[in-house]
Amino acid sequence: MITKREFYIDGKWVAPAVARDLEVIDPATEEACAVISLGSPADVDRAVSAARRAFASWSATPLAERVALLEKLLEIMKRRNQEMGEAISLEMGAPIDFAISDQATCGPWHLEGFLNALKDFDWEHPFTPKGERIVREPVGVCGLITPWNWPINQI
Repeated sequence: MITKREFYIDGKWVAPAVARDLEVIDPATEEACAVISLGSPADVDRAVSAARRAFASWSATPLAERVALLEKLLEIMKRRNQEMGEAISLEMGAPIDFAISDQATCGPWHLEGFLNALKDFDWEHPFTPKGERIVREPVGVCGLITPWNWPINQI
């Protein structure tokens, strides 16, 4: 059985502020296949604080460096496609071949689209003949709550 009781916050794996487990049930067998920790408001606060501390340096990171990091992430996701498919199959009960060929490939596909858009995005453009321009800049930390009914690509 898979056991994941830590969260990745501020560059390291940490125990949850409040110990609260959830058994993940494999829909195909109706048996527990994993145990995970549930987050609490304190865990969210800790993650948001870490993200806010990282914001200044990350928002100043050159576009080329950000693109390179995302391309490395894409490479890792593609390399681990089989492993991702197996995890998806366990969690969702999807047939393993479908999970590997269709579901595990969606996250990398979305990331590729995002990378293409990022490379071509107009971060600055002239606004008036006098030389004023519009500059798009990072504004802050975002929190996302997503439904988990289709793996990885919704994050």
